[in-house]
Amino acid sequence: MTMSGIDYSVWDHIYVSDDEDVTCPFVDTPSLFRMRHRSRLEKMVEFQQRGEDLETSFAECRRLLEEAQGRLAYLEERMREGDEDKEREAELKKVQTEIKKLKQDEKSFEKLLEEHRKEEKKLPWNVDTISKDGFSKSVLNFKPLSKEETGEEKVGNHKNFLGKYGKEIKLFGMLRRWDDSQQYLSDHPHLVCEETANYLVVICIEYEIDEKHALMEQVAHQAIVMQFILDLARTLKVDPRGCFRQFFSKIKTLDKLYQDAFEHELEMLKERVRSSAQTRMENAVKELEEEEIQKRLGPGCLDPVEVYESLPKEVKRSFHEKNIQMLQEAMSKLDPEVGKYHLKRCIDSGLWVPDSRGDEDGEEDGDQEED
Repeated sequence: MTMSGIDYSVWDHIYVSDDEDVTCPFVDTPSLFRMRHRSRLEKMVEFQQRGEDLETSFAECRRLLEEAQGRLAYLEERMREGDEDKEREAELKKVQTEIKKLKQDEKSFEKLLEEHRKEEKKLPWNVDTISKDGFSKSVLNFKPLSKEETGEEKVGNHKNFLGKYGKEIKLFGMLRRWDDSQQYLSDHPHLVCEETANYLVVICIEYEIDEKHALMEQVAHQAIVMQFILDLARTLKVDPRGCFRQFFSKIKTLDKLYQDAFEHELEMLKERVRSSAQTRMENAVKELEEEEIQKRLGPGCLDPVEVYESLPKEVKRSFHEKNIQMLQEAMSKLDPEVGKYHLKRCIDSGLWVPDSRGDEDGEEDGDQEED
C-alpha cells in the first residue's frame, strides 16, 4: 500500500525477535527475560567479534601480499640485470611460493567475509538492533591546548630514550639490506622517531672523529633511511610507525627519481658529518691550547711564551743561555723605562723570579744612577 508516494510494503514481512515471546510457569518471568536477553547479547558480541577478526586477518593478508610482490619485483629486476646466484634464485622461488599461498589465503578470507555478511543480513531484528541512538555524545570543536616541553624536559626525555634504546639504535645503524632494516623496525617500532635519527647522526660524527670512515658511511645510510621515513610521515600526516613499510616498498621498486633523491641526501649528510667532525676536532685542539696557556700563566697572569717572544734579541738570548750577567748587561743597554717594562713583564709571567737580595742590589744600583 502506498500513501503520499511512500511504499510501506517492505515492512510487511519483517520479523522482530522478542525475549518475551515464551514464558515458563515454573521460572520467575523477569529472571527468565534477563537470562534470555543476556544470552542473546553474548551471541551478538561473539558474532560481531568474529566479523572483526575476519576483517583484520583479510587486511593483514593483503598487506603481506603487497610486500611479497614488492620483493618479487625487486628480485626479478636484479635477475634481469645479470645478478644471478644460487642464493638469489632460492630466495626468488621462496617469494613466489609465499605469494601463491597468500593469494589462496586472500580468496579464503574474502569468501568467509562474504558468508559472514550474508549471515548478518539474515539475522532477525530485536529490541537492541531495531533502533539506535542518533547521538550518543556531544563533541565540541576546539583544539586542546598542548603543553610544550621545557628545554630541561626535552633533554631529560632524550637521555631516558637513549638510555633505554641506545644499543638497539646502534644495531639498526649496522644493518645493510632493506629487508633486514624493515624487519628490525617491525620488531622495534618504538625506534621510528626523531630521537633515533638524531642519535644516528651523532654516531656518524663520532666515527668520523675516530677516522672510522667506512662505519660512518654505513650509519649515515641508516640515518637517511630514518629521515626519509619521518619525511614521508609528515607528508602523509600519519604516525611514522604506521608508514615505514611504505618507504621500503617504494625504495625497493627501483624508482630512479626516489633513489636519486635518497643518494643525494646521503652525500649531503656525509659532507655535513665531515665538516662537523673537523670543527669539533679544531675546537678540541683550541681548548687544549687554552688549558696549556692557563697552566703556564705567571703570577701576573701573563703567558711566559708570549712574553719571551716579545723580548729584545739580546735579552732573549740571555734567557735562552740562562746567563744572569749577560741579562744584566742587556737590560742596562736598554732605555730605563723600556727595561722596567720588560722586567715587569718577565716577573709577571714567571720568567724572572726576583729574590730579596736581587731587589736590594737593584735598588742600590738605581740610587747610584740617580746620584
